Amino acid sequence: MGQKVHPKGLRLGVLYNWNSRWFFSDKKKYRQTLLSDTVIRKKLMEKFRFASVTQVDIERAINKITVIIYSVKPGMIIGRGGRGLEEVKKSILEDLKLDPGAKDIKVDLRIEPVKKPYTNAYFTAQSIAEKLVRGFSHRSVIHSMMNRVIEAGAKGVKVQLGGRIAGAEISRREKYFQGTVPTSTIREDVDFATYPALTKSGYIGVKVWICR
Repeated sequence: MGQKVHPKGLRLGVLYNWNSRWFFSDKKKYRQTLLSDTVIRKKLMEKFRFASVTQVDIERAINKITVIIYSVKPGMIIGRGGRGLEEVKKSILEDLKLDPGAKDIKVDLRIEPVKKPYTNAYFTAQSIAEKLVRGFSHRSVIHSMMNRVIEAGAKGVKVQLGGRIAGAEISRREKYFQGTVPTSTIREDVDFATYPALTKSGYIGVKVWICR
């Protein structure tokens, strides 16, 4: 049995902060708020996939919610004259099961650009998955992507594929390494992400570790 720990979970509170930042003592309220956060995050990640959203952070105060969207192409979310932001606010208020004109909760939106996209594990995994779906050769895709990650200034990168790779009859796992990725060293900034690629022959899971 392999005892594996999530690289981000291991470093929470040391190198990384929580994606949802709030506190409720009431157990019922906690449960509803956690579910609400999950719905908002999932919806925003799917809706703005074209803008390469890598992370959604949610901060809650008593009457205010701050949603921070990290995107590789922030201009595509903001739109002309900030129209896109108003639409996002409306959809968040709908997810909170509130009237868009409700005044009791204020929604504050922040769009943050991802300065080095190729050192971001989620963006890298998404890029690999999208190319696999389009039918590119998995080895050439992974090697070119790993080279870009190293060129962007990362210490090391590790990529793992799992599933019916290249339409094979039997599913298998393949691992690719470049540089060093010390997963058990807590002080090392190791970013990790998973992304599913739905190909013609079935799902291929993409896992990416990047040591920044």
